Amino acid sequence: MASPSKAGAALSALREDLSGDVFAPGDPGYDDARIVFNAMIDKRPAVIAQCVDEADVVRSVRFARDLDLNIAVRGGGHSVAGSALNDGGLVVDLRHMRGVTVDPAAEAVRVSGGATMSDLDHATQAHGLVTTGGRVSTTGVGGFVLGGGSGWLDRWSGLAVDNLIAVELVTADGRQVHASADENPDLFWALHGGGGNFGVATSLTLKLYELPEFSLAFLLYLPEYGNEVVRTYRDLIAVAPNEASGGVLYLTGPPEEFCPPHLQGTLLCAAVLTYAGGEADMRKVAEPLLALPHEVEVVVGAIPYVDAQCMIDDPPGMRNYWSAEYLTGLPNDYVDVFCAGAESMPVPSGTIHVVFPQGGAIADGPHEFPVPYRDAPWATHPFGMWEDAADDERGIQWVRDVRAGAQPWSTGAVYLNFIGTEGPDRVIAGLGADNYRRMEEIKRQYDPDNVFRFNHNIKPR
Repeated sequence: MASPSKAGAALSALREDLSGDVFAPGDPGYDDARIVFNAMIDKRPAVIAQCVDEADVVRSVRFARDLDLNIAVRGGGHSVAGSALNDGGLVVDLRHMRGVTVDPAAEAVRVSGGATMSDLDHATQAHGLVTTGGRVSTTGVGGFVLGGGSGWLDRWSGLAVDNLIAVELVTADGRQVHASADENPDLFWALHGGGGNFGVATSLTLKLYELPEFSLAFLLYLPEYGNEVVRTYRDLIAVAPNEASGGVLYLTGPPEEFCPPHLQGTLLCAAVLTYAGGEADMRKVAEPLLALPHEVEVVVGAIPYVDAQCMIDDPPGMRNYWSAEYLTGLPNDYVDVFCAGAESMPVPSGTIHVVFPQGGAIADGPHEFPVPYRDAPWATHPFGMWEDAADDERGIQWVRDVRAGAQPWSTGAVYLNFIGTEGPDRVIAGLGADNYRRMEEIKRQYDPDNVFRFNHNIKPR
């Protein structure tokens, strides 16, 4: 650790040299700059550098290395584990780097490291193009893609990381590195799931797809029909085309206009069927769900994809605890367990108890990359979210109980973006043991001191 005089001089120089803003404890705006999505996270970095371009990122990383500070990287700030912050280190804050450049002829898009899903979707939709994005519009693109990337379109266009063409990275020694299939291929391979372990991603280039129409069925049911809804959804997805995706979930009836007052604040079951195509084709797939006794049709029809991406945006300032299990299937015995888990779910709250279908382009995607959950046909994602800290123990225990209940059907693999800090064994489960060993070697090459450790960490071998 540097002496106070050296640290003070270096901080003054950083304030002078950086094009963006620099915050330290006590500065006006410091507390606002350290707020992240999960209100359970309360960390106090020594310095927050709000970079506006790649040169700022290089300056910030070199500043941190000179003072022997660990580095956290903030894109969207949506990591449930609070990976966007640290205590006593430097935060490279990319939120001002949100540029999106679409190349319609090449069907590709270059996305700056701080862009959100909303930035990406609005830019590409203007050209009738899309790529797999997260289900929440405020999610950061960088962390989402480099962690794997599951969304409404993944059965049709693959996981987000399957569509990764190139990454521009600032490494732990302040070098600017380009990673693609042809340049630094080992690093490019490791970035398919390795997240922020290898440097600061200042831009990503992604493959795009034509999507003239997008359709959605979002239906609410009383919870006593939940078991039938889950089984019906499971059976229709088994024969549906890859264009169909979505999920079945339990939730608290929200205080929204579409939800009748007598259902608000109560436990409900919902089916979400998304479709990368027109309304008529979507309705054919959704017929079994529409035939069940549903209380509300929130949406049944064509909808702009960018609007669908905002439908389950989470309110800011909530306390979050999540986990996930990837499943060998969705047999009736597990459906019973899943539905029983809703009975103890914290209600009313923002908590969601959901199963997602996989298969399609996910299972058909490139198996050479470190994505071991690719072959699981289903995933369950207990997504705990509440306002009051007094509910922490109850909410966390519910998530853990749901995960424990799924164990008999678990493949053992997991998508790391869906979980918080669950120990090194879960990190290995998210990458695969052989892949993890290879990543340890690549980590040693690009970050031998494990400077980038505020993530699902891969330690250098």
